[in-house]
This record gives sequence, C-alpha cells and structure tokens, in this order.
Amino acid sequence: MRARATVVGAVGSAAILAIAWQVGSSIDASNGGPSGAGASATAKPAASAASSGSFTGASENTRYGSVQVKIVVAGGKITDVVPVHLTDRGGRSVQLSNRAAPILRAEVLKSQSAKVASVGGATYTTDAYLLSLQSALDQAGL
Repeated sequence: MRARATVVGAVGSAAILAIAWQVGSSIDASNGGPSGAGASATAKPAASAASSGSFTGASENTRYGSVQVKIVVAGGKITDVVPVHLTDRGGRSVQLSNRAAPILRAEVLKSQSAKVASVGGATYTTDAYLLSLQSALDQAGL
C-alpha cells in the first residue's frame, strides 16, 4: 500500500520534472553552455567542502537508455539535482524514470550524498542515476 501511495504521489511531480528538465535545457542552450548527453561540468571542480557551481555527472547506460544528472552545489551543499537525461527506451521505462527521479532527488537532497535507497520498480534508473550523481559529486569534491 505504501509503495502504491509513493508512486501515485510522484505522478504529479513527473509533470513538474518534465517542465524543469525542458526549461533547464533551454537555459543551458541559451547561455551557450552544455546541455544534453556528454555535457561537462559548468564549473571547475574544487577539492574543498566549500565548492559551489554546477557539475554534470557521467552518462550511465542502462538497457532502457542512458541516465545523466547535474547537481547544483552552494557552499559545499547540494542544493539541486537535475536530470539531464532519463531512460527513453519503451513507454513503461520512461514512466518509471519520471516517477523515480523526483523521489531520488528528494532523498539525495536530504542525505547530501549518493547513499540513498533504491526506488522500487525502477532499479535500472536508480542505479544509473546514483552512478551519475556520484560522478558529479566527485567532480565537485564532495
């Protein structure tokens, strides 16, 4: 019952995620910055906990498509996690990724790390999301 409630609650977040994803891509493109798969960090990595900027993780491939996230860091704390790309092979996979991404984002912001529980039913997305996140964290020196 709890898993069903979590999934239903995430459906409303999926629309917000899709809009934020498109707006984020538009902003990056209009600024001449990187966007999409293969994008690199938009700030230089710092070795200290007081780093700030945007850092894009490596693109991680799954059997349902690639996953890549970007983090925004201010004063050594993760302030946002933005999906640059989520799985795109098969309608069901897209639905699962769109439901899992807001849950993963909330957990990452709460834990301030890639050490979060997997989202049930979205194992491939979760694993790739957290690997890309860890790559971005490494670039940020966190």
